[in-house]
Amino acid sequence: MKKITLLFFLLNATFMLAQREVSGVVKDKTGTPLPGVNVQEKGTKNGVSTDSEGSYKLSVNEGATLIFSYIGYNTATRSATTAIINVDLEEETGGQKLDEVVVTGSRTSTRTNTTSALPIDVLSAKDLTSTGQATFDKALQYRIPSFNTVNTPVNDATSLLDPYEIRNMGPSRTLILINGKRKNLSALVYVQTSPGRGETGADISAIPTDAIERVEILRDGASAQYGSDAIAGVMNIILKKNSNTGSATLRTGITSEGDGETFGLTINNGTTVGDSGFVNYTLDFSKTEMANRPGTVDADGEFNYWGGTTAGINTLPDIKNFLSKHPDAGNINGSPETAAAKFVINGGKDINDHTQFYYNAAYVYKKVNSFANYRTPYWRTTTDFPYLASLFGDGTPASYQGYVPSFEGELNDYNATIGYKFEQDGWNADASFTTGGNQQNYTVSNSHNRSQEDLDGDPTTPDFIYAPDPNVYSGPIDFNPGGVGFTHYVGNIDINKRLSDNFSFAFGSEFRTETFEVREGDEASYIGLGADSYQGNRPENSGKFNRYNVGYYLSASLDATKDLLFEGTIRYEDYSDFGNKTVWKLSSRYKFIDDKITLRGSVSTGFRAPTLHQIYTQKVQSSFAAGGIQLEGIINNVSSAARLRGVPSLKAESSTNYTVGIGINPIKNFSATLDYYYISVKDRIVLGDKITFSPGNIQSFFTNAIDTKTSGLDLVANYRNIGLGTGKLAINLSGNYTIENALDGDVRNIASVEAVDQSVFGKTSEALLLTSRPEFKVILGADYEIDKFTFSLNNTVFGPAKFKNADLYDKNLTVEFLTKMVTDLGISYRATDKISLALNVNNLFNVLPEWELKSDGSAGAEAIMNDPATLKNQINDLTFNGRYSQMTYDGSHFSQLGTMMNLSLNYKF
Repeated sequence: MKKITLLFFLLNATFMLAQREVSGVVKDKTGTPLPGVNVQEKGTKNGVSTDSEGSYKLSVNEGATLIFSYIGYNTATRSATTAIINVDLEEETGGQKLDEVVVTGSRTSTRTNTTSALPIDVLSAKDLTSTGQATFDKALQYRIPSFNTVNTPVNDATSLLDPYEIRNMGPSRTLILINGKRKNLSALVYVQTSPGRGETGADISAIPTDAIERVEILRDGASAQYGSDAIAGVMNIILKKNSNTGSATLRTGITSEGDGETFGLTINNGTTVGDSGFVNYTLDFSKTEMANRPGTVDADGEFNYWGGTTAGINTLPDIKNFLSKHPDAGNINGSPETAAAKFVINGGKDINDHTQFYYNAAYVYKKVNSFANYRTPYWRTTTDFPYLASLFGDGTPASYQGYVPSFEGELNDYNATIGYKFEQDGWNADASFTTGGNQQNYTVSNSHNRSQEDLDGDPTTPDFIYAPDPNVYSGPIDFNPGGVGFTHYVGNIDINKRLSDNFSFAFGSEFRTETFEVREGDEASYIGLGADSYQGNRPENSGKFNRYNVGYYLSASLDATKDLLFEGTIRYEDYSDFGNKTVWKLSSRYKFIDDKITLRGSVSTGFRAPTLHQIYTQKVQSSFAAGGIQLEGIINNVSSAARLRGVPSLKAESSTNYTVGIGINPIKNFSATLDYYYISVKDRIVLGDKITFSPGNIQSFFTNAIDTKTSGLDLVANYRNIGLGTGKLAINLSGNYTIENALDGDVRNIASVEAVDQSVFGKTSEALLLTSRPEFKVILGADYEIDKFTFSLNNTVFGPAKFKNADLYDKNLTVEFLTKMVTDLGISYRATDKISLALNVNNLFNVLPEWELKSDGSAGAEAIMNDPATLKNQINDLTFNGRYSQMTYDGSHFSQLGTMMNLSLNYKF
């Protein structure tokens, strides 16, 4: 294995032969030079960007064809028949084009959307910023129909980054690349009962939108090309590389409720380095205030929920008295307070005519403040905890009005790549080294450790660990529950060559080492019951865990005719902790009627390695359950407890993907693609349901318990440059429809779970995994440019989503979120060549999630639906007595914040 890797390195140094040189200037139709235009030799990875004067110089093969591409302009193609080639690019009016050059999806050469055998979305920086969304992930939510993300109602550590997914596959199955190199995973594994449970993914919300030149999203299985995590597809984020233009953007915004204020400042700039180098950097600072969307809490529900008594404060009159002053029971849920500082740099330099040095790096600091559920005075009572009167009051029972623990998370995320590209006589080689990491630290404040143990031999009296005198609490109210971390180091070697006009091949290797760390909390955060609301990491559950893997791939591409393309890839991957895997992919494309119609398809196998998080996470957590909030444990798959229960070690998921599609481009300004996909995943890794092995012994664990099958349709259509008055109109329509997302066969339960007549994957988990995202999503948008104004109107339709909350487990009822349409309006004004203003009103009509309880028609379910009192109790259970009235405690299919207004000022320099 080491000999093969060494051979790849040696090959990099052998391809150094002479070529002819071409040069020129690229301008727009007004004669203004265009810096940062991508100039690429067709069929190779050989290319440069124009400098500040729009000039370029490139060594190419005899008979080469040059492709000139620039976001916002139509791509131009020129034959390199002369030494000087000047080009004027024509501006286009938004929307994805079938002839955009893409680098994602093929290891052998770059292609365009028309000539690619795979479905690829291309989003420019303009597409992203025009959404008016504060973060990159939320911008994708309103541009890519198959992409879904939404903040969860009970956040804890999830408040640092929301789970996202493509094609209902979860965040673990979309590989994120930065300039073609693997980005590190987040350190967080989602353990709350919400979409994304048991998964982890890269923190794409940490990437500043203003640093991005474009995003290429491959909507197809790509494990053969890129390795693990690419079952659903690949998102390749291309950073800006303009070297002598820059801008500063000032942003502010607020919700229609008067909260969620946002403030931001971004600076993007570039400069040349020597005669042939460039550097582009982005600084981004932002602050978002909390947006609170609690519901009105039902007093009768509270009385029933907490088990009212005839003595003490926990009585119905006292509950009503408290709620009359605090109708939301003091709860704070919606969107947390967030502050972030982000830095991105992207650069490169030509060492000589054949060698280029490149680098990029990013660092993000993010701090989030969120809250647990408010502990009302009838939830945590002075009868049960006498010291609360002095800890959160003036010592008298009447002064005690409860408390709300806060959860503060700090995130540090970084990634960096350095590399060399070598080009000679048609050989292209790329050697790089990438590092990345994500560190998270947590703090719980305004809380206490209410643990008791029998210290005096009298079990009838409470003996608090931190209150020897029951009226005096001596423990901490701020806790350090520890944190988590993830780092990786990746080495890549990629080599390709076009052996003829019709055939090219590529081969390469990747070596990766990963480390997952669980940092223990202070003793008070985990001893006994731990900190109220979020228990700390115990020493026995903490530590550092690592592994390494090495992979090799071989790809080939054959243009059988000028219209018929075949591509194939095979990959071998070997992991130190669970073994090896071999996967492959075949794809094809056929064009006819002068490239106006393209048929394409692919078939592939894939895999996803279990993350270190899934193998080694072991902790105690608070979660909702029927009848209240309870503590439960997650045992990892290599623990003695797992052996006792017969829990097997995790193995890699395997997948089979099929994609068939058609692309049409009947006229210059109209294009459309329609793709059908089918994804079968075997041995899918899930965080299992909570299993009650005995009273008070509630455990869950990760397991390869299920197989799934997912199929659907993706549509993308654009009609551009439509004359309307003196302006131009562009219309964009895109959509995703899920045909099937279901279990494929029975759940594989282990004997110890079957013995207690339970399942590791019950109806709640099934709904979160398979039906909690919209059944369909459609985006219809229009952009109109006239004089100095640009108007955009986008309508996003979120189809129905279904949840099977824990309280509905055995009641034959389902929560169904109704189909809703969210309308976004954007207006931008170019005041001068340097100054522009933009106003975005997102969710213009203040559309909010709305849900209904649906019966399956059984007698028991119909009885609940037809009995108002029983139905009210059921709704109280689902919403925690009204605290989460808009979305229940498991989440919804889009944001519950309503209308958001954003204003930005951009200055170019």
